[in-house]
Amino acid sequence: MSSDPGGSFAEPLSRDLFRRACGRFTTGVAIAGAIDPSGQPHALTVNSFTSVSLEPPLVLICLAHSVASIDVFRAASRFGLSFLSSSQIDISERFARFAEDRFEGIPWHSGPGGVPLIDGAVGTLECSVVRWFPQGDHDVFVGEVIFAEALPGDPLVFYAGDYRRLS
Repeated sequence: MSSDPGGSFAEPLSRDLFRRACGRFTTGVAIAGAIDPSGQPHALTVNSFTSVSLEPPLVLICLAHSVASIDVFRAASRFGLSFLSSSQIDISERFARFAEDRFEGIPWHSGPGGVPLIDGAVGTLECSVVRWFPQGDHDVFVGEVIFAEALPGDPLVFYAGDYRRLS
């Protein structure tokens, strides 16, 4: 009898199976943004977001080491999150691509602390970075929420590799 209660697995977990299994967890779609030292906004689409704590109000996001703006987020003291509405698929796709000027033609505003927030989102948060640390092929950013808005509208959601709407 084995002392390993979970049993042993002969085959390592494939990356594809892991992605497909995780894709069965429905997530919201957000734009995470930060400002670089010269004052330029940077942002990307994320769906690895979670609330962590109510006291103090903490959230976390995970960004791949490979994203073009990873160094901007690592150096930033704040980041913003805009939870996209069901009508903002085009914005999600634009910020998911590797593009130099993602903000061109996109309506946005600066939050109270200067982070970029997307107009028309169903909710926004501005966070002060508590800490960040590398974990696997991502960096985990923990932020204390210093500003929040909850706005009307239906959220954009992602499930099994595709955008969905709540019905």
